[in-house]
Amino acid sequence: MIGSTPGNGHPYSWSAMFNGYDREAMTNECPFAGIPQYLNKEPVDTLQIPDALVTHVCCIGEGGFTAEHVAKCSLIPHVVEKPTDVIGHVDAVVIATDMGSEHVERARPFVEAGVPVFVDKPMVDNEADLQTFVGWVADGKRIMSSSSMRYTKEFMPYRHSTHELGDLRFVSITTAKSWETYGIHALEAIYPILGPGFLTAQNTGTKERNVVHLTHACGADIVVIASYDMAGGFGCLQLCGTAGSRAVSSGDSFFAFKAQLTAFVDYLRTGVHPFPFTETVELMQLVIAGKISREQGGRRVSLSEILTKSN
Repeated sequence: MIGSTPGNGHPYSWSAMFNGYDREAMTNECPFAGIPQYLNKEPVDTLQIPDALVTHVCCIGEGGFTAEHVAKCSLIPHVVEKPTDVIGHVDAVVIATDMGSEHVERARPFVEAGVPVFVDKPMVDNEADLQTFVGWVADGKRIMSSSSMRYTKEFMPYRHSTHELGDLRFVSITTAKSWETYGIHALEAIYPILGPGFLTAQNTGTKERNVVHLTHACGADIVVIASYDMAGGFGCLQLCGTAGSRAVSSGDSFFAFKAQLTAFVDYLRTGVHPFPFTETVELMQLVIAGKISREQGGRRVSLSEILTKSN
């Protein structure tokens, strides 16, 4: 388990989903109050991902917590000073940081050593880094990246079918925090519903209040709102079609995180990616396009300007 960034407690929670945790230490000492709240609700017999453990942790970064404390709370036996110290001792690495601009350099030593890597969302926030990851995957490197919102329990029925709604004409979803770090949560929540085929992104908001209009080949208009302090509006999905509509909100964070990590473990065991890497590429195009549009005064940006989907 690698990494530490401000406001991101995944090293604590994700490690606990593999190892279990010290309930007293996690409840009383974890700097992220929401983590023990959802961990403590989970029955002991369904908490852990079977037959997989986090054995090493390194918390290089600006997260404000130490690897030693993560190890204490999440029962990790080995703390290392440098991320590369785990090479040769682990089967895979989880890069549990949410700053896309750092992920190429965080992942590089493991990719070059042939160690499979899971990269927390967003994988990247710029075109050059996206091209690097695309090249690595083309060379056969084992890399997976996703948002936990891909696995949101409350949205699953609409990933199987939206036929009762007719043809989708309008989709909206909301998130807190920044477009660069949390926009991907909103995007990946809706991507399995709409599927590939996003065309353009236009961000007419500000860095604190992003309002992003997306177009899709299916003919639906999509609006994603990422407003920094809108913590009460995380994961509110609306689907409107020619025959009906639905509104639903995400709720069970534990379920989504555990399903996401289980998908990575299954990928390690089978070699079969749980979804095409081209989907991750298209999602990163959307993240980058939304950022470019905002920085260029709300210009409509075509995804084809960033990286051709044939890559």
